[in-house]
Amino acid sequence: MKVAGVIPARWGSTRFPGKSLALIAGKPLVQWVWERASQAQQLSQLVVATDDERIRSAVEAFGGQAVMTRHDHPSGTDRIAEAIRELDVGAAINIQGDEPLIDPALIDQLALIIADSDAVWDMATAAEPLTDETLIQSPAVVKVVCGEEERALYFSRSVIPHLREKDGAGGVNGLYLRHVGIYAYRRDFLEQLVRTPPTLLEEAEKLEQLRALHIGARMKVVITDAPALGVDEPADIAAAEAALRKFGLVT
Repeated sequence: MKVAGVIPARWGSTRFPGKSLALIAGKPLVQWVWERASQAQQLSQLVVATDDERIRSAVEAFGGQAVMTRHDHPSGTDRIAEAIRELDVGAAINIQGDEPLIDPALIDQLALIIADSDAVWDMATAAEPLTDETLIQSPAVVKVVCGEEERALYFSRSVIPHLREKDGAGGVNGLYLRHVGIYAYRRDFLEQLVRTPPTLLEEAEKLEQLRALHIGARMKVVITDAPALGVDEPADIAAAEAALRKFGLVT
């Protein structure tokens, strides 16, 4: 099964309009993401899905491929569904457009899972071990709990699972997982997902992946220790540049 990597890049970010073109160490943010994702070996195609000609022009200027999509999509998932409708692929990976340190090896792991014709997974995503108590308690940090074979059971901004006895279950080590926002979808399930109206739990938590679970998604969670860094607002640029220097991507 062919798998496309899709980087959604809309102009109208609420906290940081035009952030896809924000310069980080001299290059647009979207170019950093493209270059990292281009190192993945399991993608048959890589495109940027955008609603803005400025982003399209910038992508083509550095040698990338852009697909124009509607400007009124409610989410990146809807944008990806539109972007792959004309592509000859059976699955897609939503590669967040604000992650300049996205790990190519993680992309490959997800691509292999979602492309396996013998597997049972409709979707795949990732999570990292979480031990910092401040982050565990933070509603800005999305937690996930898994069942057998790391199948996602639930995502929440609340502390899940609840630790009834603070000295039980080995403390927090291995108990909490922080969700990493990258998704792989089988094409048919992606179409089902975007046709489904938002659900009550999704609206309550403001977590779109809960809609997928609501309609029965078999979602694999890959446990990773790959570095992750999101650029959500202008103040994050300095931290992103520092991280790129730390990993030897800029001097």
